[in-house]
Amino acid sequence: MARKASLSGFPEWLPQERLVELHVLDVLRRTFELHGFANIETRAVETVGQLLRKGEIDKEVYALSRLQAEEGEPAGKQDPNQLALHFDLTVPFARYVVENAGHLAFPFRRYQIQKVWRGERPQEGRAREFTQADIDVVGDGDLPFRYDVELALVIAEALGALPIPDFRIRVNNRKLAEGFYRGIGLEDTAGVLRSIDKLEKVGPARVAELLQEELGATPEQAELALKLASIRSEDVSFADEVRALGVTNELFETGLDELEQVIAEASRRAPGKVIADLSIARGLDYYTGTVYETVLVGHEQLGSICSGGRYDSLASKGSRTFPGVGLSIGVTRLVMRILSQDFAEASRSVPTAVLVTLADDDSWSAAQDVAAALRGRGIAVEVAAKAEKFGKQIKYADRRGIPFVWFTAEDGSHEVKDIRSGDQSAADPAVWTPPAEDLLPQIASRGAMLHS
Repeated sequence: MARKASLSGFPEWLPQERLVELHVLDVLRRTFELHGFANIETRAVETVGQLLRKGEIDKEVYALSRLQAEEGEPAGKQDPNQLALHFDLTVPFARYVVENAGHLAFPFRRYQIQKVWRGERPQEGRAREFTQADIDVVGDGDLPFRYDVELALVIAEALGALPIPDFRIRVNNRKLAEGFYRGIGLEDTAGVLRSIDKLEKVGPARVAELLQEELGATPEQAELALKLASIRSEDVSFADEVRALGVTNELFETGLDELEQVIAEASRRAPGKVIADLSIARGLDYYTGTVYETVLVGHEQLGSICSGGRYDSLASKGSRTFPGVGLSIGVTRLVMRILSQDFAEASRSVPTAVLVTLADDDSWSAAQDVAAALRGRGIAVEVAAKAEKFGKQIKYADRRGIPFVWFTAEDGSHEVKDIRSGDQSAADPAVWTPPAEDLLPQIASRGAMLHS
């Protein structure tokens, strides 16, 4: 189980916990690369002005200041050129695309795994420093809609390979929602989306009140907006339910067709994992089409573990635009839940598979030769620091979680002992290798063993 951080909101992992996190990162990296996404890393800081292009989130930004600031140097968030830690990876990526457009091949497929920082109140599933894993596809001028379908499938594959509970990727389309609201006479579509986005927190009755009190909706308009938000299905049957509400609007029809395409392909390739959920709003204004949120079944109170969507105008350079679609996985949120619920654990806390013992202090150099031979074949090895009694050296290996102990006799012969079973047998450092399951620490998930 994960320890409580001594500095609230800034988690640190014990070695065996870090192995679980590394397993998650390795699975994500491997899956993204199998689908042709190239890795990038952007700087940890942006200007405040650049970060706040995303919307009203200035209270979440950690601004930077030097302890020895120069006299007269402006400070505070009022200065758009002040540096601040990035709070997500999407805004830095948009800036990266614009600045490096001449060096990138479009459509540009990228994945990025980095720390981000937000000045939020720490609570379950929320930290102030955490790791995100993003994938995006960005076009130059235009981006075919099929990428919206592909990204849902990539994420379904990646999450399906992790030691986590069952999940649902819930998909909606902003064009569908905005066109529907206009079709029923609600023109402040951004305001309606913000209200619908609160549905799971405050319930439909309160959302209906907000729509009427803040946006001037009639009871009939509020009822229709809530009826739309109540529709969900694992297949394209949702489209008939939406059309039965009797709304006509060109933007609405475009969004409905796009959402049908996503669900039709997903229901064939990832049945039950990707569902149409017309309550998904995503409060950020830069989303223009498909939007995604992902929850763990039975752990919905944790919130979305993976979210994102289509953005057509977040990145631009003069008259040149770079539309994109992307999703972001909250790695730290996932790892916290994996550890707190014992969904997975590491088989040992160290990479070491073998401890080479010392018969006496003069044997240290020869022991290093054995270790070098084993390491040359990819086996992680430690050499004992002192020639203590073999019992003490074995106890050291046991405390460390090292499964094998190596002995070298005076005549130069070698034996290796599995300290878990007590089995000991002759071994040749030039050819011996541990069983595959002991070569690396394993991540145990509900009785199954997975490589970390």
